[in-house]
Amino acid sequence: SLEVKCSLCVVGIQALAEMNRWQEVLSWVLQYYQVPEKLPPKVLELCVLLYSKMQEPGAVLEVVSAWLQDLDNQGLPEYRALAELHLYRVLLPLGCLSEAEELVVGCAAFSEEERLDLLQAISKARQQQKHQHSGTEEAQKLNQEGSFSHKFLSLMMLLRRLWDSAVSHFFSMPFKKSLLAALILCLLVVRFDPASPSSLPCLYKLAQLFHRIQEAMFSLYRLPIH
Repeated sequence: SLEVKCSLCVVGIQALAEMNRWQEVLSWVLQYYQVPEKLPPKVLELCVLLYSKMQEPGAVLEVVSAWLQDLDNQGLPEYRALAELHLYRVLLPLGCLSEAEELVVGCAAFSEEERLDLLQAISKARQQQKHQHSGTEEAQKLNQEGSFSHKFLSLMMLLRRLWDSAVSHFFSMPFKKSLLAALILCLLVVRFDPASPSSLPCLYKLAQLFHRIQEAMFSLYRLPIH
């Protein structure tokens, strides 16, 4: 009979769970009942509780939804309890808030007071979901800013090392080459014409400046070591 078959399925579910083969429960019971709509309420309840406890509510989402949509099942006395169980153990943990609202609004088994309580639970879950989403976005933004700051500091340190190396190399060059490099720099930055007569005083002052720098650098190297 149907009751004996249901009792055997309940025992089988418990046995699979004890053997840590709970993943096989849903497919195993569907082998006996072929379609989700024909599952006994007790068997479906055990499946929901089991997969919810193992934090895999998504595995029973389609099965329970199909069972609840069946017109024959909607007349069963266990329908309201299974709908509420589906709401709290499957839909809300999965974040299926729109589906949860549709279930509550369209379920005639709920009283008005029960419907209001369930809608409040859905609204609270939606607020928590928005808060978590905003917190995740803020964390991602901070991580991006931190990554940018780290890259910027690394770039500045690299530029500093390159600048120090360039300056060291510049002062280690012979005087004529240093003067030529400075002249090229002036051509690029100041953009004056070295062939113009008005540029001769600038060139003369530049030569004197680098001559003094060279003498100062050489005097440092000639200091006696105590």
